[in-house]
Amino acid sequence: MKSTSARLLQLLSLLQTRKDWPGADLADRLEVSPRTVRRDVDRLRELGYPIQATMGTGGGYQLGAGAALPPLLLDDDEAVAVAVGLRTAAQGGVSGIEETSVRALAKLLQVLPSRLRRRVDALGTFTVPMPGEGPTVDSEALTLVAGACRDSERLRFDYERHDGTTGRRVVEPHRLVSHGRRWYLVAWDTGRDDWRTFRVDRMRPLTPTGPRVPPREAPEQGVAAYLADRMNLQMWPIKARIRLNVSAEAALEGPAARYGPIEAVDEHSCVLLCAGEDLVGMACYLGMLEMELEVVEPPELREAMARLGERFTRAGRAPEE
Repeated sequence: MKSTSARLLQLLSLLQTRKDWPGADLADRLEVSPRTVRRDVDRLRELGYPIQATMGTGGGYQLGAGAALPPLLLDDDEAVAVAVGLRTAAQGGVSGIEETSVRALAKLLQVLPSRLRRRVDALGTFTVPMPGEGPTVDSEALTLVAGACRDSERLRFDYERHDGTTGRRVVEPHRLVSHGRRWYLVAWDTGRDDWRTFRVDRMRPLTPTGPRVPPREAPEQGVAAYLADRMNLQMWPIKARIRLNVSAEAALEGPAARYGPIEAVDEHSCVLLCAGEDLVGMACYLGMLEMELEVVEPPELREAMARLGERFTRAGRAPEE
């Protein structure tokens, strides 16, 4: 028969794997009587675990959330995943949690068995982090926006646009999306009466949040697909139409498909719809497509590509003797 301590750990592990556990099932799994299960539950409560009990035929036990954080019980893979996540968070794009992540990681490493500590240490020892480029998101702003999404509360914030100007927005937040080092909010903009996407690092949320509103249905194509479409075209100030001298089928199988939607014209050509932040950058990545192409619009992009072509031509000449 297992010792009381070992049985308590097994009971806690079981309670963490399912939302509800009938008392009889717990007794069977632990190979003890229902009365022993009740005593063990009382012991876990004394240790700070908020275990709720329901009486009756369908009664059972549920591990709930309490006012304080009790000790957690993690299996091997969960412990390694948490350690890796904390190490990543300490170097990630969310500001304000770096020091906290390091402290939490130190506490976890202190109690990890040696076999697990070796796995985590190997990742840290043989991984070289690249200095992060791009914006960082304030952790307090991120949690405030997440809370507004959860509670279906209107959110007011000042938003910095691409051109550096700032405007006040009022939205019904729907979901946060993490993409690389950037965080985006997909929300219903009450002023535009339409779905919009906002970079969280450009948001300055105003508290308190607004009244609660009924949750809206997500964009028809889904949040991730909606954001991908916005990132490809709508979020950038310069938009272009590029005619490619290949079939749409061939273009969709190549790198051009990563730049934006492709529309078929005929059997031998198609149109790429793309967008970007500056003309030179767009000219460069279009120049890397190994196919004949023509800039339909805007004319400024044609001019930028012509200037870039002249520079490349001069750079490609052999040095004069």
